[in-house]
Amino acid sequence: MAGRGPEGRAERRSAGELESAVLAALWSTEQALTPAEIQAGIGGGLAYNTVHTILKRLYDKGLVLRDVDGRRGAYRPSKDAAELTAEAMHQALDRGPDPIAALQQFVSGLSPEEEQALRDVLDERPFPGGRAS
Repeated sequence: MAGRGPEGRAERRSAGELESAVLAALWSTEQALTPAEIQAGIGGGLAYNTVHTILKRLYDKGLVLRDVDGRRGAYRPSKDAAELTAEAMHQALDRGPDPIAALQQFVSGLSPEEEQALRDVLDERPFPGGRAS
């Protein structure tokens, strides 16, 4: 459960929200976690079976790995948060009809700190035929 709605009924979290919460719990530690440990970390009255189902979905998508050498049923992320975010950004650009326009819109919404970080990355990146000017 995610909380109570205006009429006092339990509000359900979407599968995407639950997947994000499970991944956040896994990213918060260097150790593989069991479904029970993830359940305790997420809180909110989430059932063990729900956590296990979310882990199965994440495993099927290749986003988590099952620790077969360690504790039975422990999971760890296959990618860190930055890798997963970058992958999603690339996929979004690939779906659109005009990736350059999408990048321009994206960059126009960056904070000054984010814009500077992007400039720093681009300044350090080698380009075919030399460095960017």
